[in-house]
Amino acid sequence: MNHPKTIISAKMSLGEDDQTITDKANQPHALSHPSSPPPQQPLVKMVLAELRAQRGIALPLVAMNLAWFAKTAITTAFLSRLGELNLAAGSLGLSFTNVTGLSVLNGLCGAMEPLCGQAHGAKNIKLLHKTLPMTTLLLLMVTIPISFLWLNIDKILILLGQQQEIAIVAKSYVRYLLPNLVVTSLLCPLRAYLSSQCITLPTLFSSAISLAFHVPVNILLSKAMGLRGVAMAVWITDLVVVILLATYVWILECSKRNGSRWKEGGWWDQHIIDWIVLLKLCGSCCLNTCLEWWCYEILVLLAGHLSSAKQSLGVLAIVLNFDYLLYSVMLSLGTSVSTRVSNELGANQPGQAYRSACVSMAIAIITGSIGSSVMVAARGTWGAVFSHDASIIKGVKKMMLLMAFVEVFNFPLNICGGIVRGTARPWLGMYANLCGFYFIALPLDLVFAFKLHLGLAGLLVQEVPRHDVNHVHEEV
Repeated sequence: MNHPKTIISAKMSLGEDDQTITDKANQPHALSHPSSPPPQQPLVKMVLAELRAQRGIALPLVAMNLAWFAKTAITTAFLSRLGELNLAAGSLGLSFTNVTGLSVLNGLCGAMEPLCGQAHGAKNIKLLHKTLPMTTLLLLMVTIPISFLWLNIDKILILLGQQQEIAIVAKSYVRYLLPNLVVTSLLCPLRAYLSSQCITLPTLFSSAISLAFHVPVNILLSKAMGLRGVAMAVWITDLVVVILLATYVWILECSKRNGSRWKEGGWWDQHIIDWIVLLKLCGSCCLNTCLEWWCYEILVLLAGHLSSAKQSLGVLAIVLNFDYLLYSVMLSLGTSVSTRVSNELGANQPGQAYRSACVSMAIAIITGSIGSSVMVAARGTWGAVFSHDASIIKGVKKMMLLMAFVEVFNFPLNICGGIVRGTARPWLGMYANLCGFYFIALPLDLVFAFKLHLGLAGLLVQEVPRHDVNHVHEEV
Protein backbone atom coordinates (compact mmCIF):
# COMPACT_ATOMS: atom_id res chain seq x y z
CA MET A 1 0.00 0.00 0.00
CA ASN A 2 2.99 2.33 0.11
CA HIS A 3 3.02 3.12 -3.61
CA PRO A 4 -0.27 2.21 -5.32
CA LYS A 5 -0.29 2.72 -9.08
CA THR A 6 -3.16 3.08 -11.45
CA ILE A 7 -3.74 0.22 -13.86
CA ILE A 8 -5.66 2.41 -16.27
CA SER A 9 -3.03 4.92 -17.33
CA ALA A 10 -0.27 2.65 -18.61
CA LYS A 11 -1.36 -0.93 -18.17
CA MET A 12 -5.11 -1.04 -18.67
CA SER A 13 -5.66 1.27 -21.64
CA LEU A 14 -6.74 -1.62 -23.82
CA GLY A 15 -6.74 -1.35 -27.60
CA GLU A 16 -5.87 1.66 -29.69
CA ASP A 17 -9.28 3.21 -29.24
CA ASP A 18 -8.75 3.51 -25.52
CA GLN A 19 -6.03 6.11 -26.04
CA THR A 20 -8.75 8.76 -26.20
CA ILE A 21 -8.49 9.52 -22.51
CA THR A 22 -6.54 12.58 -21.51
CA ASP A 23 -2.78 12.77 -21.71
CA LYS A 24 -2.64 13.27 -17.99
CA ALA A 25 -4.43 10.01 -17.35
CA ASN A 26 -2.14 8.24 -19.81
CA GLN A 27 1.09 9.32 -18.10
CA PRO A 28 2.72 6.91 -15.64
CA HIS A 29 2.57 8.14 -12.08
CA ALA A 30 5.58 9.80 -10.54
CA LEU A 31 4.39 8.97 -7.04
CA SER A 32 5.39 10.62 -3.84
CA HIS A 33 4.56 8.80 -0.63
CA PRO A 34 0.76 8.73 -0.59
CA SER A 35 0.60 9.31 3.14
CA SER A 36 1.55 12.98 2.59
CA PRO A 37 -1.71 14.93 2.04
CA PRO A 38 -1.89 18.26 0.24
CA PRO A 39 -0.46 20.78 2.71
CA GLN A 40 -3.13 23.39 2.10
CA GLN A 41 -5.92 21.17 3.44
CA PRO A 42 -6.29 20.59 7.20
CA LEU A 43 -6.46 16.96 8.28
CA VAL A 44 -9.93 17.31 9.80
CA LYS A 45 -11.31 18.78 6.58
CA MET A 46 -9.83 15.97 4.52
CA VAL A 47 -11.26 13.30 6.83
CA LEU A 48 -14.71 14.89 6.83
CA ALA A 49 -14.65 15.19 3.04
CA GLU A 50 -13.73 11.53 2.73
CA LEU A 51 -16.45 10.51 5.18
CA ARG A 52 -19.01 12.39 3.10
CA ALA A 53 -17.77 10.73 -0.08
CA GLN A 54 -17.90 7.25 1.43
CA ARG A 55 -21.24 7.91 3.09
CA GLY A 56 -22.83 8.47 -0.31
CA ILE A 57 -21.58 5.08 -1.47
CA ALA A 58 -21.67 2.98 1.70
CA LEU A 59 -25.06 3.85 3.24
CA PRO A 60 -27.14 2.78 0.22
CA LEU A 61 -24.97 -0.32 -0.10
CA VAL A 62 -25.49 -1.18 3.56
CA ALA A 63 -29.26 -0.93 3.17
CA MET A 64 -29.10 -2.88 -0.09
CA ASN A 65 -27.00 -5.69 1.37
CA LEU A 66 -29.12 -5.84 4.52
CA ALA A 67 -32.12 -6.41 2.27
CA TRP A 68 -30.11 -8.92 0.27
CA PHE A 69 -29.05 -11.00 3.25
CA ALA A 70 -32.44 -10.60 4.89
CA LYS A 71 -33.67 -12.73 2.00
CA THR A 72 -31.28 -15.47 3.14
CA ALA A 73 -32.66 -15.22 6.66
CA ILE A 74 -36.22 -15.40 5.34
CA THR A 75 -35.34 -18.45 3.26
CA THR A 76 -33.85 -20.18 6.31
CA ALA A 77 -36.94 -19.31 8.34
CA PHE A 78 -39.20 -20.95 5.75
CA LEU A 79 -36.91 -23.99 5.63
CA SER A 80 -37.08 -24.35 9.41
CA ARG A 81 -40.89 -24.35 9.27
CA LEU A 82 -40.68 -27.40 7.00
CA GLY A 83 -38.95 -29.46 9.70
CA GLU A 84 -35.48 -30.27 11.01
CA LEU A 85 -34.57 -32.46 8.01
CA ASN A 86 -35.50 -29.78 5.48
CA LEU A 87 -33.62 -27.13 7.48
CA ALA A 88 -30.49 -29.28 7.62
CA ALA A 89 -30.72 -30.35 3.96
CA GLY A 90 -31.56 -26.86 2.73
CA SER A 91 -28.69 -25.35 4.72
CA LEU A 92 -26.30 -27.97 3.36
CA GLY A 93 -27.58 -27.44 -0.18
CA LEU A 94 -27.20 -23.68 0.16
CA SER A 95 -23.64 -24.14 1.42
CA PHE A 96 -22.85 -26.42 -1.51
CA THR A 97 -24.17 -23.90 -4.04
CA ASN A 98 -22.17 -21.13 -2.36
CA VAL A 99 -18.97 -23.18 -2.46
CA THR A 100 -19.24 -24.49 -6.01
CA GLY A 101 -21.22 -21.78 -7.79
CA LEU A 102 -22.08 -18.42 -6.31
CA SER A 103 -18.64 -17.83 -4.81
CA VAL A 104 -17.07 -18.54 -8.21
CA LEU A 105 -19.40 -16.16 -10.06
CA ASN A 106 -19.03 -13.38 -7.48
CA GLY A 107 -15.27 -13.87 -7.46
CA LEU A 108 -14.96 -13.66 -11.24
CA CYS A 109 -17.10 -10.53 -11.22
CA GLY A 110 -14.73 -8.99 -8.66
CA ALA A 111 -12.41 -8.08 -11.52
CA MET A 112 -14.91 -5.39 -12.51
CA GLU A 113 -14.19 -3.36 -9.36
CA PRO A 114 -10.64 -2.27 -10.30
CA LEU A 115 -11.29 -2.28 -14.05
CA CYS A 116 -14.50 -0.25 -14.06
CA GLY A 117 -13.55 1.80 -10.99
CA GLN A 118 -10.27 3.01 -12.44
CA ALA A 119 -11.81 3.39 -15.91
CA HIS A 120 -14.47 5.65 -14.40
CA GLY A 121 -11.83 7.69 -12.55
CA ALA A 122 -9.76 8.07 -15.74
CA LYS A 123 -12.86 8.92 -17.87
CA ASN A 124 -12.09 5.87 -20.03
CA ILE A 125 -15.69 5.29 -21.18
CA LYS A 126 -14.83 2.60 -23.69
CA LEU A 127 -13.07 0.39 -21.15
CA LEU A 128 -15.96 0.95 -18.74
CA HIS A 129 -18.45 -0.12 -21.42
CA LYS A 130 -16.65 -3.15 -22.79
CA THR A 131 -16.02 -4.69 -19.37
CA LEU A 132 -19.76 -5.20 -18.68
CA PRO A 133 -20.63 -7.53 -21.61
CA MET A 134 -17.27 -9.30 -21.38
CA THR A 135 -17.78 -10.19 -17.73
CA THR A 136 -21.41 -11.20 -18.27
CA LEU A 137 -20.47 -13.53 -21.12
CA LEU A 138 -17.66 -15.05 -19.07
CA LEU A 139 -19.98 -15.76 -16.13
CA LEU A 140 -22.62 -17.35 -18.36
CA MET A 141 -20.00 -19.68 -19.84
CA VAL A 142 -18.82 -20.70 -16.37
CA THR A 143 -22.36 -21.66 -15.31
CA ILE A 144 -22.33 -24.65 -17.69
CA PRO A 145 -19.81 -26.84 -15.79
CA ILE A 146 -21.22 -25.62 -12.47
CA SER A 147 -24.69 -26.86 -13.49
CA PHE A 148 -23.40 -30.40 -14.03
CA LEU A 149 -21.80 -30.28 -10.60
CA TRP A 150 -25.05 -29.19 -8.95
CA LEU A 151 -27.03 -31.96 -10.62
CA ASN A 152 -24.78 -34.51 -8.90
CA ILE A 153 -24.83 -32.97 -5.45
CA ASP A 154 -26.24 -36.08 -3.77
CA LYS A 155 -23.40 -38.30 -5.01
CA ILE A 156 -20.80 -35.72 -4.01
CA LEU A 157 -22.21 -35.21 -0.51
CA ILE A 158 -22.45 -38.95 0.13
CA LEU A 159 -18.88 -39.34 -1.13
CA LEU A 160 -17.83 -36.65 1.36
CA GLY A 161 -19.45 -38.63 4.17
CA GLN A 162 -22.73 -36.77 4.60
CA GLN A 163 -25.83 -38.68 5.68
CA GLN A 164 -27.72 -40.14 2.72
CA GLU A 165 -31.10 -38.87 3.93
CA ILE A 166 -29.86 -35.28 4.09
CA ALA A 167 -28.01 -35.57 0.74
CA ILE A 168 -31.12 -36.74 -1.15
CA VAL A 169 -33.26 -33.90 0.18
CA ALA A 170 -30.46 -31.41 -0.55
CA LYS A 171 -30.44 -32.54 -4.20
CA SER A 172 -34.14 -31.72 -4.51
CA TYR A 173 -33.48 -28.23 -3.15
CA VAL A 174 -30.48 -27.54 -5.42
CA ARG A 175 -32.18 -28.78 -8.61
CA TYR A 176 -34.81 -26.07 -8.30
CA LEU A 177 -32.11 -23.52 -7.53
CA LEU A 178 -30.33 -24.08 -10.88
CA PRO A 179 -31.82 -21.00 -12.64
CA ASN A 180 -30.15 -18.87 -9.99
CA LEU A 181 -26.83 -19.45 -11.78
CA VAL A 182 -28.02 -17.59 -14.87
CA VAL A 183 -29.70 -14.89 -12.82
CA THR A 184 -26.54 -14.32 -10.76
CA SER A 185 -24.44 -14.17 -13.94
CA LEU A 186 -26.56 -11.25 -15.11
CA LEU A 187 -27.00 -9.56 -11.74
CA CYS A 188 -23.40 -9.38 -10.46
CA PRO A 189 -21.98 -7.46 -13.47
CA LEU A 190 -24.88 -4.98 -13.41
CA ARG A 191 -24.32 -4.22 -9.73
CA ALA A 192 -20.55 -3.87 -10.17
CA TYR A 193 -20.97 -1.66 -13.25
CA LEU A 194 -23.13 0.80 -11.32
CA SER A 195 -21.29 0.75 -7.99
CA SER A 196 -17.93 1.41 -9.70
CA GLN A 197 -19.46 4.71 -10.88
CA CYS A 198 -20.71 5.47 -7.33
CA ILE A 199 -24.30 4.73 -8.43
CA THR A 200 -25.90 2.73 -5.62
CA LEU A 201 -29.47 3.94 -5.12
CA PRO A 202 -30.97 1.96 -8.06
CA THR A 203 -29.58 -1.28 -6.64
CA LEU A 204 -30.94 -0.34 -3.21
CA PHE A 205 -34.45 0.33 -4.48
CA SER A 206 -34.55 -2.78 -6.67
CA SER A 207 -33.33 -4.93 -3.76
CA ALA A 208 -36.02 -3.46 -1.50
CA ILE A 209 -38.69 -4.28 -4.08
CA SER A 210 -37.30 -7.80 -4.41
CA LEU A 211 -37.36 -8.25 -0.62
CA ALA A 212 -40.97 -7.11 -0.50
CA PHE A 213 -41.87 -9.82 -3.00
CA HIS A 214 -39.76 -12.50 -1.30
CA VAL A 215 -42.07 -13.20 1.64
CA PRO A 216 -45.36 -13.57 -0.31
CA VAL A 217 -43.60 -15.62 -3.01
CA ASN A 218 -42.19 -17.92 -0.32
CA ILE A 219 -45.57 -18.28 1.34
CA LEU A 220 -47.21 -19.17 -1.95
CA LEU A 221 -44.56 -21.55 -3.27
CA SER A 222 -43.70 -23.25 0.03
CA LYS A 223 -47.34 -24.17 0.54
CA ALA A 224 -47.68 -25.43 -3.02
CA MET A 225 -44.29 -27.14 -3.49
CA GLY A 226 -42.62 -27.35 -0.09
CA LEU A 227 -38.81 -27.36 -0.17
CA ARG A 228 -38.71 -26.95 -3.95
CA GLY A 229 -40.87 -23.84 -3.74
CA VAL A 230 -38.51 -22.20 -1.23
CA ALA A 231 -35.64 -22.77 -3.69
CA MET A 232 -37.60 -21.29 -6.60
CA ALA A 233 -38.45 -18.18 -4.59
CA VAL A 234 -34.73 -17.32 -4.35
CA TRP A 235 -34.10 -16.89 -8.07
CA ILE A 236 -37.56 -15.53 -8.91
CA THR A 237 -37.07 -12.52 -6.63
CA ASP A 238 -33.46 -12.10 -7.82
CA LEU A 239 -34.77 -11.97 -11.39
CA VAL A 240 -36.85 -8.94 -10.41
CA VAL A 241 -33.64 -7.11 -9.49
CA VAL A 242 -32.00 -8.05 -12.81
CA ILE A 243 -34.92 -6.67 -14.83
CA LEU A 244 -35.01 -3.42 -12.86
CA LEU A 245 -31.24 -2.82 -13.01
CA ALA A 246 -30.99 -3.66 -16.72
CA THR A 247 -33.79 -1.19 -17.40
CA TYR A 248 -32.01 1.49 -15.36
CA VAL A 249 -28.68 0.99 -17.16
CA TRP A 250 -30.46 1.31 -20.51
CA ILE A 251 -32.19 4.53 -19.46
CA LEU A 252 -28.97 5.87 -17.90
CA GLU A 253 -26.88 5.41 -21.02
CA CYS A 254 -29.60 6.75 -23.31
CA SER A 255 -30.09 9.88 -21.22
CA LYS A 256 -26.42 10.91 -21.00
CA ARG A 257 -25.50 13.42 -23.69
CA ASN A 258 -28.65 12.55 -25.61
CA GLY A 259 -27.59 8.96 -25.93
CA SER A 260 -24.08 9.69 -27.18
CA ARG A 261 -22.66 7.39 -24.49
CA TRP A 262 -23.89 4.47 -26.60
CA LYS A 263 -22.12 5.88 -29.66
CA GLU A 264 -18.86 6.35 -27.77
CA GLY A 265 -18.62 2.62 -28.12
CA GLY A 266 -16.61 0.00 -26.39
CA TRP A 267 -19.60 -2.25 -25.73
CA TRP A 268 -18.55 -4.88 -28.27
CA ASP A 269 -15.14 -3.47 -29.17
CA GLN A 270 -13.12 -6.21 -27.48
CA HIS A 271 -9.62 -7.29 -28.45
CA ILE A 272 -7.65 -10.32 -27.41
CA ILE A 273 -5.59 -8.21 -24.99
CA ASP A 274 -8.83 -7.13 -23.30
CA TRP A 275 -9.71 -10.74 -22.56
CA ILE A 276 -6.20 -11.53 -21.36
CA VAL A 277 -6.24 -8.66 -18.85
CA LEU A 278 -9.76 -9.52 -17.70
CA LEU A 279 -8.98 -13.21 -17.24
CA LYS A 280 -5.80 -12.44 -15.29
CA LEU A 281 -7.71 -10.26 -12.85
CA CYS A 282 -10.66 -12.67 -12.76
CA GLY A 283 -8.41 -15.55 -11.78
CA SER A 284 -6.93 -13.92 -8.70
CA CYS A 285 -10.23 -12.25 -7.74
CA CYS A 286 -12.05 -15.56 -8.01
CA LEU A 287 -9.51 -17.42 -5.89
CA ASN A 288 -9.56 -14.65 -3.29
CA THR A 289 -13.36 -14.67 -3.02
CA CYS A 290 -13.65 -18.45 -3.11
CA LEU A 291 -11.06 -18.95 -0.40
CA GLU A 292 -12.90 -16.43 1.77
CA TRP A 293 -16.37 -17.89 1.16
CA TRP A 294 -15.19 -21.45 1.52
CA CYS A 295 -13.92 -20.77 5.04
CA TYR A 296 -17.45 -20.68 6.40
CA GLU A 297 -18.90 -23.25 4.04
CA ILE A 298 -16.25 -25.77 5.05
CA LEU A 299 -17.42 -25.21 8.63
CA VAL A 300 -20.93 -26.24 7.55
CA LEU A 301 -19.62 -29.36 5.81
CA LEU A 302 -17.56 -30.28 8.88
CA ALA A 303 -20.59 -29.71 11.11
CA GLY A 304 -22.33 -32.44 9.13
CA HIS A 305 -19.73 -34.90 10.46
CA LEU A 306 -20.40 -34.15 14.13
CA SER A 307 -22.30 -36.71 16.20
CA SER A 308 -25.44 -34.52 16.33
CA ALA A 309 -25.30 -33.48 12.67
CA LYS A 310 -28.88 -32.24 12.29
CA GLN A 311 -28.76 -30.07 15.40
CA SER A 312 -25.27 -28.73 14.62
CA LEU A 313 -26.21 -27.82 11.05
CA GLY A 314 -29.37 -26.08 12.26
CA VAL A 315 -27.50 -24.09 14.93
CA LEU A 316 -24.72 -23.09 12.56
CA ALA A 317 -27.18 -22.02 9.85
CA ILE A 318 -29.04 -19.75 12.27
CA VAL A 319 -25.85 -18.25 13.72
CA LEU A 320 -24.42 -17.61 10.26
CA ASN A 321 -27.64 -15.87 9.26
CA PHE A 322 -26.91 -13.20 11.87
CA ASP A 323 -23.31 -13.12 10.69
CA TYR A 324 -24.63 -12.53 7.15
CA LEU A 325 -26.42 -9.42 8.38
CA LEU A 326 -23.17 -8.07 9.80
CA TYR A 327 -21.34 -9.21 6.68
CA SER A 328 -23.70 -7.06 4.64
CA VAL A 329 -22.26 -4.03 6.45
CA MET A 330 -18.68 -5.29 6.00
CA LEU A 331 -19.29 -5.96 2.32
CA SER A 332 -20.70 -2.47 1.83
CA LEU A 333 -17.73 -0.84 3.52
CA GLY A 334 -15.35 -3.00 1.49
CA THR A 335 -17.07 -2.11 -1.78
CA SER A 336 -17.09 1.55 -0.79
CA VAL A 337 -13.35 1.72 -0.12
CA SER A 338 -12.64 -0.35 -3.24
CA THR A 339 -14.63 2.13 -5.33
CA ARG A 340 -12.99 5.16 -3.74
CA VAL A 341 -9.46 3.75 -4.07
CA SER A 342 -9.93 2.63 -7.68
CA ASN A 343 -11.59 5.91 -8.72
CA GLU A 344 -8.77 7.98 -7.19
CA LEU A 345 -6.06 5.81 -8.72
CA GLY A 346 -7.77 6.08 -12.10
CA ALA A 347 -7.79 9.87 -11.69
CA ASN A 348 -4.03 9.76 -10.92
CA GLN A 349 -4.54 10.72 -7.24
CA PRO A 350 -2.67 8.07 -5.17
CA GLY A 351 -2.56 10.32 -2.10
CA GLN A 352 -6.34 10.60 -2.09
CA ALA A 353 -6.58 6.81 -2.44
CA TYR A 354 -4.33 6.33 0.58
CA ARG A 355 -6.47 8.72 2.62
CA SER A 356 -9.60 6.78 1.66
CA ALA A 357 -7.99 3.56 2.84
CA CYS A 358 -6.97 5.03 6.22
CA VAL A 359 -10.40 6.52 6.91
CA SER A 360 -12.05 3.22 5.99
CA MET A 361 -9.87 1.28 8.43
CA ALA A 362 -10.91 3.60 11.25
CA ILE A 363 -14.56 3.11 10.31
CA ALA A 364 -14.05 -0.66 10.28
CA ILE A 365 -12.70 -0.75 13.83
CA ILE A 366 -15.66 1.27 15.14
CA THR A 367 -18.33 -0.68 13.25
CA GLY A 368 -16.72 -3.98 14.22
CA SER A 369 -17.07 -3.14 17.90
CA ILE A 370 -20.68 -2.07 17.41
CA GLY A 371 -21.53 -5.22 15.43
CA SER A 372 -20.02 -7.44 18.10
CA SER A 373 -22.06 -5.72 20.82
CA VAL A 374 -25.27 -6.12 18.82
CA MET A 375 -24.63 -9.84 18.39
CA VAL A 376 -24.12 -10.29 22.13
CA ALA A 377 -27.33 -8.38 22.87
CA ALA A 378 -29.39 -10.40 20.35
CA ARG A 379 -28.12 -13.87 21.22
CA GLY A 380 -30.95 -14.58 23.65
CA THR A 381 -33.76 -14.06 21.13
CA TRP A 382 -32.25 -14.77 17.70
CA GLY A 383 -32.58 -18.56 17.82
CA ALA A 384 -36.30 -18.44 18.62
CA VAL A 385 -36.94 -16.48 15.42
CA PHE A 386 -35.97 -19.53 13.33
CA SER A 387 -36.75 -22.55 15.49
CA HIS A 388 -38.87 -23.75 18.40
CA ASP A 389 -36.45 -26.55 19.29
CA ALA A 390 -35.04 -25.85 22.78
CA SER A 391 -31.69 -27.53 22.05
CA ILE A 392 -31.17 -25.45 18.89
CA ILE A 393 -32.09 -22.21 20.69
CA LYS A 394 -29.64 -23.03 23.48
CA GLY A 395 -26.91 -23.85 20.97
CA VAL A 396 -27.49 -20.61 19.07
CA LYS A 397 -27.19 -18.58 22.26
CA LYS A 398 -23.85 -20.20 23.08
CA MET A 399 -22.34 -19.96 19.58
CA MET A 400 -23.35 -16.33 19.03
CA LEU A 401 -21.29 -15.29 22.05
CA LEU A 402 -18.23 -16.86 20.47
CA MET A 403 -18.95 -15.41 17.03
CA ALA A 404 -19.37 -11.93 18.53
CA PHE A 405 -15.69 -11.97 19.45
CA VAL A 406 -14.77 -13.00 15.90
CA GLU A 407 -16.68 -10.07 14.39
CA VAL A 408 -14.26 -7.58 15.96
CA PHE A 409 -11.60 -8.94 13.58
CA ASN A 410 -13.94 -9.53 10.64
CA PHE A 411 -14.65 -5.87 9.89
CA PRO A 412 -11.04 -4.63 9.47
CA LEU A 413 -10.22 -7.76 7.49
CA ASN A 414 -12.96 -7.10 4.94
CA ILE A 415 -11.85 -3.48 4.57
CA CYS A 416 -8.33 -4.69 3.82
CA GLY A 417 -9.83 -6.91 1.14
CA GLY A 418 -11.61 -3.92 -0.41
CA ILE A 419 -8.38 -1.92 -0.46
CA VAL A 420 -6.39 -4.60 -2.28
CA ARG A 421 -9.23 -5.06 -4.79
CA GLY A 422 -9.25 -1.34 -5.50
CA THR A 423 -5.52 -1.39 -6.22
CA ALA A 424 -5.95 -4.38 -8.57
CA ARG A 425 -3.92 -6.61 -6.25
CA PRO A 426 -6.43 -9.30 -5.21
CA TRP A 427 -3.62 -11.85 -5.02
CA LEU A 428 -2.66 -10.30 -1.65
CA GLY A 429 -6.02 -11.30 -0.22
CA MET A 430 -5.71 -14.73 -1.81
CA TYR A 431 -2.42 -15.47 -0.03
CA ALA A 432 -3.77 -14.04 3.24
CA ASN A 433 -6.82 -16.32 3.19
CA LEU A 434 -4.73 -19.29 2.15
CA CYS A 435 -2.30 -18.88 5.05
CA GLY A 436 -4.82 -17.76 7.67
CA PHE A 437 -7.47 -20.43 7.22
CA TYR A 438 -6.17 -23.35 5.22
CA PHE A 439 -2.70 -23.60 6.75
CA ILE A 440 -3.54 -22.58 10.33
CA ALA A 441 -7.25 -22.47 11.17
CA LEU A 442 -8.46 -25.60 9.34
CA PRO A 443 -6.02 -27.98 11.07
CA LEU A 444 -7.05 -26.41 14.39
CA ASP A 445 -10.68 -27.04 13.41
CA LEU A 446 -10.08 -30.75 13.11
CA VAL A 447 -8.16 -30.94 16.38
CA PHE A 448 -10.59 -28.92 18.52
CA ALA A 449 -13.83 -30.32 17.09
CA PHE A 450 -12.96 -33.99 16.66
CA LYS A 451 -9.86 -34.80 18.70
CA LEU A 452 -10.69 -32.66 21.74
CA HIS A 453 -14.45 -33.28 21.25
CA LEU A 454 -15.43 -29.62 21.57
CA GLY A 455 -18.07 -30.03 18.86
CA LEU A 456 -19.41 -26.96 17.09
CA ALA A 457 -17.56 -24.62 19.46
CA GLY A 458 -14.31 -26.20 18.31
CA LEU A 459 -15.13 -25.33 14.71
CA LEU A 460 -15.56 -21.65 15.54
CA VAL A 461 -12.86 -21.01 18.14
CA GLN A 462 -10.11 -21.13 15.48
CA GLU A 463 -11.53 -18.08 13.69
CA VAL A 464 -9.50 -15.73 15.91
CA PRO A 465 -5.99 -16.86 14.85
CA ARG A 466 -7.18 -17.08 11.25
CA HIS A 467 -8.26 -13.42 11.22
CA ASP A 468 -5.05 -12.33 12.93
CA VAL A 469 -2.94 -13.93 10.21
CA ASN A 470 -5.14 -12.59 7.39
CA HIS A 471 -5.04 -9.06 8.77
CA VAL A 472 -1.24 -9.07 9.09
CA HIS A 473 -0.79 -10.37 5.53
CA GLU A 474 -3.13 -7.82 3.96
CA GLU A 475 -1.70 -4.93 5.96
CA VAL A 476 1.79 -5.88 4.73
